[in-house]
Amino acid sequence: MNAERLPTLHAPAERAGSRTLKRQIEKVSGEGFFRNVADAVPVIVLVLNAQRQVVFANRQLLKFGKKLTFLPPEGKRPGELFGCIHSAATAGGCGTTEFCTKCGAVNAVLASQEGIQAVDECRILTKDNTALDFRVWATPFRQNSDMMTIFAALDISDEKRRQTLEKIFFHDIMNTAGILSGFSDILTVEKDPEEISEIATLLVRASNRLIEEIQAQRLLSSAERGDLVLSLSEIDTSDLLSEVADTYAGHESAESRTLSISEHTARCPLTSDPTLLRRILGNMVKNALEATSPGDRVMLSCREEEDAVTFSVNNHMVMDPEVQLQVFNRSFSTKGMGRGIGTFSIKLLGEKYLQGRVWFESRDGSGTTFFLRLPKKPAI
Repeated sequence: MNAERLPTLHAPAERAGSRTLKRQIEKVSGEGFFRNVADAVPVIVLVLNAQRQVVFANRQLLKFGKKLTFLPPEGKRPGELFGCIHSAATAGGCGTTEFCTKCGAVNAVLASQEGIQAVDECRILTKDNTALDFRVWATPFRQNSDMMTIFAALDISDEKRRQTLEKIFFHDIMNTAGILSGFSDILTVEKDPEEISEIATLLVRASNRLIEEIQAQRLLSSAERGDLVLSLSEIDTSDLLSEVADTYAGHESAESRTLSISEHTARCPLTSDPTLLRRILGNMVKNALEATSPGDRVMLSCREEEDAVTFSVNNHMVMDPEVQLQVFNRSFSTKGMGRGIGTFSIKLLGEKYLQGRVWFESRDGSGTTFFLRLPKKPAI
């Protein structure tokens, strides 16, 4: 085992020495009956040593190979194998960051090392912004003097994606449909021409929102499948922010809140997909408004750099540290089960498709700010 102790914020960072790892790999791989059983089951099966390193992987892992970033698996930890964005953040690797404290996979393995058979769910965001969801089982067993963990992982990404999209879609559609129905009922009995005109305006607004919600779900589904096609054109950054601000100033989440644009906002040309960019900035604004207390302000801004443009949306609230660790996970939300898509979609669309970078800062004194940095002219 390595003599130097590496720092960690969660699980131990140390790894087995090369000779020990080689011995463990040869021993487990030589168990013919176990290998045949593991290859026969329809889930990924790994055997991990006491340092959480892979010493055996079944054939199902290779079928999953198109989503993997590091092969061969031996010696890797699960997060490193699946390309988790946090797995290379520290010298200790998978399991050693503060984000890992919320990882169901490493926590299940740590429980198994205490002699407990554990089952949990694991959300992974990869370096190319692919969201993976696993249901994992960790079962302890001892092989001679070595304490091992049988780690089984079932890919439930499609299940989670479908559940999340359906819950959001039906929730938002039903809300808007209810508004349309209510106004329509009033319209059938209303006689005052001025009242009729006002209701008609509200009906148009609700109808447009219904269309936007359907288009948003279709866009996100296409983005997650990887077949979203961009339509690039030149955009004026100041005009774009004004358009987004005007759109969301009348949104229900903006009630009793101020939505404004910074006086220092830059006006400069930007080549991007205007529909996609409006969707990303709209999600940033909507999230900020929903997190803001009545009477407070949400500020939009844009800063020009040499070859890039950085948009930002700020509110005065500070996110709980527990929330900050999971904010970009697809299935996570502070609004309840099945509502975790907004911040994930910002990162997916902004980085994977618009070739930008998405991040946030949340601290006392300055509140929470989400940033989107885009190249002025993306590589084609």
